[in-house]
Amino acid sequence: MAVDTRAPTPTWTWVDGEWLEGNPPLIGPVSHAMWLGSTVFDGARWFDGLTPDLDLHCQRINRSALAIGLKPTMTPAEIERLALEGVSRFDGKTALYIKPMYWAEHGAPGSVVAAGADSTRFALCLFESPMHTAKPHSLTLSPFRRPSPECAMTEAKTGSLYPNSGRMILEARARGFDNALVRDLTGNVVETASSNVFMVRDGVVFTPISNRTFLAGITRARVIGLLRQAGFDVREVTLSPEDFLSAEEVFTTGNYSKIAPVSRLDGHEYSQATVAARALELYMEFARRPRATT
Repeated sequence: MAVDTRAPTPTWTWVDGEWLEGNPPLIGPVSHAMWLGSTVFDGARWFDGLTPDLDLHCQRINRSALAIGLKPTMTPAEIERLALEGVSRFDGKTALYIKPMYWAEHGAPGSVVAAGADSTRFALCLFESPMHTAKPHSLTLSPFRRPSPECAMTEAKTGSLYPNSGRMILEARARGFDNALVRDLTGNVVETASSNVFMVRDGVVFTPISNRTFLAGITRARVIGLLRQAGFDVREVTLSPEDFLSAEEVFTTGNYSKIAPVSRLDGHEYSQATVAARALELYMEFARRPRATT
């Protein structure tokens, strides 16, 4: 999901009123975000001249900032305008990742630990990142869990949650899998380590109900709506690992790779990806649909 700062990936970042090329130094060793993790980000996509749901991602970054005690300094409309301005700096040949970010520079008055809302900073980073849409991948049930809202800021897209996702992926890959199927603290499946997840059984599409332990994504919501409009029975319910093992098909959704089928879960293989293919088709039709302008 992150750009490799060692690679010559074309990258532009807007910060403090100017566009900077490459990987500019933004956070110092005494910055609150550096040592106490007060960061939030979001991620939208540009590909084939399209930016589906860019407006929703620009709105969510501000909600994430507020959720961890930061003070948004940009309106969603300003972020969207800057994102489109940034897109024009690339050659248009490779898909882009659009990443708005907020972080705290200082602690709150009288507290080293709490983020200082008045010290909130903003940056918008765009970098080339090819799409991996529809690429099959494997999952294994992770031994690690998602925290509850009482334990972590689960309703924000905050960087502080991602080391947990990272260890899930590393543990899964050490056992020969691409990603991990993840449970909440009560043992219910909620998502993968880096995306939302769906399963199909007897023609019905199921996805874990949002219980505030995971980020119910923008692409997830879009896919649910598109499948329902196309006549599919889509249900948000509580699901167990056993439910996924008895499914006919499993697929994941996320902004980075959109929709991708799951080829196997631990020792169980899935032979079909019919609904995943239809969901991707519907999503691309939506993405290419003309938008009203104001």
